[in-house]
Amino acid sequence: MAEGTALIPIDPFDRAKMFEWLFWEQYSHEPCIAVVRFQRAIAGRAAGEIDPRLIEKGYAALARMEAGLAGRDWLVGEAVSLADLALVAYTRVAHEGDFDLTAYPNVRTWVGKVEAAFGIA
Repeated sequence: MAEGTALIPIDPFDRAKMFEWLFWEQYSHEPCIAVVRFQRAIAGRAAGEIDPRLIEKGYAALARMEAGLAGRDWLVGEAVSLADLALVAYTRVAHEGDFDLTAYPNVRTWVGKVEAAFGIA
């Protein structure tokens, strides 16, 4: 749906990196961050009922994002992209799954920038 918009980089390398982040979101981010958030915030499970491997993998995902955002405003290229939009969805509410973003300043700054870019409150 975003084909032909500024959300998909024109540069072939940046476009490939955008897809890399999109695939990574589906296989390494969402299955942990979103699932833990759902279990805690929506299903009402206690922290001790959550598979600790999900929490560990969620923090690994946040660490990967932190490293990927080092010295950058966006995940890909010089402008907001579909990768940023896809990854901000669950990252911005990770705290609802008890993920503490304190140790991820690049991620916290990036969330604010993405929210501002898309007018997300």
